[in-house]
Amino acid sequence: MTETLPQYIGGERVRAAAAEDSTNPSNTTDVVAHVPRGGEAEVNAAVDAAQAAFPAWSEASPEVRSDLLDKVGDTILARREELGRLLSREEGKTLPEGIGETVRAGRIFKYFAGEALRRHGQNLDSVRPGVEIQTYRQAVGVFGLITPWNFPIAIPAWKSAPALAFGNTVVLKPAGPTPATAAALAEIIWECGAPKGVFNMIFGPGAMGAKLVDHPGVDGVSFTGSQGVGATVAEAAVKRQARVQLEMGGKNPLVILDDADLDRAVMVALDGSFFATGQRCTASSRIIVTDAIHDRFVAALAEKVAALRVGDALDPQTQMGPAVSEAQMNVSYDYIEIAKAEGGRIVTGGGLVKSATPGWYVQPTLIADTDPGMRINNEEVFGPVASTVRVKDYDEALAVANGGDFGLSAGIVTTSLKYARDFQRRVRAGMVMVNLPTAGVDYHVPFGGSKKSSYGAREQGFSAVEFYTQTKTAYSWA
Repeated sequence: MTETLPQYIGGERVRAAAAEDSTNPSNTTDVVAHVPRGGEAEVNAAVDAAQAAFPAWSEASPEVRSDLLDKVGDTILARREELGRLLSREEGKTLPEGIGETVRAGRIFKYFAGEALRRHGQNLDSVRPGVEIQTYRQAVGVFGLITPWNFPIAIPAWKSAPALAFGNTVVLKPAGPTPATAAALAEIIWECGAPKGVFNMIFGPGAMGAKLVDHPGVDGVSFTGSQGVGATVAEAAVKRQARVQLEMGGKNPLVILDDADLDRAVMVALDGSFFATGQRCTASSRIIVTDAIHDRFVAALAEKVAALRVGDALDPQTQMGPAVSEAQMNVSYDYIEIAKAEGGRIVTGGGLVKSATPGWYVQPTLIADTDPGMRINNEEVFGPVASTVRVKDYDEALAVANGGDFGLSAGIVTTSLKYARDFQRRVRAGMVMVNLPTAGVDYHVPFGGSKKSSYGAREQGFSAVEFYTQTKTAYSWA
């Protein structure tokens, strides 16, 4: 079935001529949705609607906001199979991954349903006799949310749920490749009773996102995407004193020490590097291996990588689906060639995938004999491509892990408590995993990186209140 999507503005489904198609990356003859191409007029209308809805929504009982988010979460969870199938059909994750992401989105809404009731402040004694001080948190206003395609329901959830929970209104612009999944979320939020203008969703090109960032009626912007676009978003937001939050990817190191359990190390690397087709900002894209275990580890990992079943995301036998688009597929193959030209050795993969249907399939690829300065170890590929770097010991491994501009997630596999604790303290990353894949995080704790991976307040969990509220301090004398 092919859907024709509207713009979601002010409680109205605004129909327009469909200018683009969203296609199934597992079978490009399958059109998932016809998508309108909005522009400045749609941005203006959506922001106007969000501004008009803000006073009543921000001043409503927190129970009203909590009930809405809880209902949204329950509805998502009840429809996990349907939504997960749509997500996998449109984005290319395997069906278990698509359903798993959908469940995560539902849990996020239910978590923030609770947080809506916990927007607390403090009472303090003044240094002046007879004066009392109160601090409390208030909603900010209208938030423009710009989300990527790789988690097309989870990331819209973890941006919009806290914004709504704390009394803000939302204009969300999802990424081009996955509009139908985002639209399904908008339909649920409206179906569950969101007042007109509280939640708006608009579809269009990147230029539409720029208009949203520039709009004087948008009080804050949360963006997930590339470093280059993120820098432009930050500059535009800061110029007009709007608050801004950026998540901009990673080149995440996974360190394997000599004392690691080999089977565990291989499992951790396989999951972190290749599941979800490597299209995760927290993926383990560079694997740093100490000398004594290096050859055994590379051989064992290569065997597992070569055995991965690549195919249609909806096929129950598939272990890795396609890239989301032809452009993303080409990026992976381009970086494989770059790595080879710079001296990397293809251990397994690197070739084309034979498939029963036309799709954007990439053969999972492991590249050895790379050094830290190569482009494959410094630039985000965002595909099922991992490289290994051989080092002599832990100190060199840590130094290599701390290289580069990214600092989102980092992992280590070791049986040494000494090295595990030292790595947690000294690695320059916002999230650290010990004997776990670098990809895979919980929804009730902060998410974000260091260096050029993140900018601004942390996302998710108990940290979300910092970005989506502002603190007011009140003094009184009686």
